[in-house]
Amino acid sequence: MRIKNYLFPIILLLAFLSSCEPEDANEAQPFVIAFETESIKYTDIGTERTITLPFSEAAQTSGTVTVKVTAVNAIYLTDYATSPAIEGDAMELPFEAGQHAISFKYHNLMFPYDDESDDRKVVTFEIIKVNYADYNNIQGYKSLRLSFKASLGATLAPEIGGPNQGDQVYVDLSDETVTKVRRDSWDLGFYGGERFRVGINGSIYMAARNLNVTNIDAVTPASVQAFQNQVAIGTFDPENEDYIDAPTGLVSGTAIDEISAIDAENKVYLVNLGYKVGTSPAPAGSVSITGDARGWKKIRILRSGSNYILQYADLNSTTHQEVTISKNAAYNFTFFSFNTNSVVSVEPEKAKWDLNFTVFTNVIAGAGSYGYSDFVLNNIKAGIKAYRINGTTAMYANFTKANVNDNNFEDDQRVIGADWRDVFSGTAYADRFYILKDSDGNYYKIRMLGFLNDGGARGYPKFEYKLLQ
Repeated sequence: MRIKNYLFPIILLLAFLSSCEPEDANEAQPFVIAFETESIKYTDIGTERTITLPFSEAAQTSGTVTVKVTAVNAIYLTDYATSPAIEGDAMELPFEAGQHAISFKYHNLMFPYDDESDDRKVVTFEIIKVNYADYNNIQGYKSLRLSFKASLGATLAPEIGGPNQGDQVYVDLSDETVTKVRRDSWDLGFYGGERFRVGINGSIYMAARNLNVTNIDAVTPASVQAFQNQVAIGTFDPENEDYIDAPTGLVSGTAIDEISAIDAENKVYLVNLGYKVGTSPAPAGSVSITGDARGWKKIRILRSGSNYILQYADLNSTTHQEVTISKNAAYNFTFFSFNTNSVVSVEPEKAKWDLNFTVFTNVIAGAGSYGYSDFVLNNIKAGIKAYRINGTTAMYANFTKANVNDNNFEDDQRVIGADWRDVFSGTAYADRFYILKDSDGNYYKIRMLGFLNDGGARGYPKFEYKLLQ
């Protein structure tokens, strides 16, 4: 399910209001007028778009807002138009007492798009004057840019499913798009790149052990009984790190060895299928991640040309099923589900996501693999790298593209990880932020804002990001 995310006015307005709280508790809060977001891509508009400027409260009297329009390589009434019309270089937007917002229409006269040179066209709307009572300042997003360029930034609240955290959420920063998938809807991921690698679903705490045999039908519960309990997450045994995919995200570190073109080199694996998504309620500030155990499979994976051949069966079965799975270079992985015995859709195309909010199997030094909630991954397999900066909110606000150090980017998908939040206080750390470089070369700064809802329930992450220019 793909969800567009353009509008976050309430969160933004509250943030601006809280940052401007007066010393006198009886002093009136400022009246705020702002755009809902900083940027919209032409390709997301279609032929027409209503652009709204919400108020922080209902207007007490009538007034007007003056919006200046500046265009670069875009011609009014040829490339775009507005309702009301632009007079000179501005629009006058009136409002009456009781209104909660004003709006205008943007008419896109360049739709559809065929010429890539159009990415040089930019139209910017800027609030330059508000005629309302004693209003003498403009707070919030005072400008809105429409272009083919990447998003200027937004505040997002990925819907991971509350305390059960039942969904994995993929975020594309430049497009402000979010893709959500049930985290127990898949089991194996077949790599689409040059190597032949197969990943397991760490979000449901899967584990896999090489049995060093090639006859899948000869493997029985009795033949694995001596070590079966070791093939699990959270056993506090450092050796169980061998049974999970490398937490760094590097494809060379999958629990399942590289699939060889020589059949005899490909062994049978015992697979712990982990747990269903939890359904039990959790106390405030806590989580309920795991449900019922999903059982076991035995698998063997072979190659046929550029395809994978998956053999699989229940542990007590004396026969197996077999399916051919093709590579797809547009994606990091092609995913397979034992629930449906079929390929399933999970991740967006590899160039169309930057961050993944998910439950995750990580490691604790000296104690082996362990499950984490509230985890954030960057798309390392598509070259999306990040690094952390220890700094204040003020440092974040003043950080620009000129401050980026490319040497600091890490070959690890856990740069944000789980170290962005304090589960004891229920807050996001304010002494750190992150820099990410996406697949188009855009640099973003990212600040985590929280992970509880207003009722104190866990599993409601929120973050903001800004394009560095």
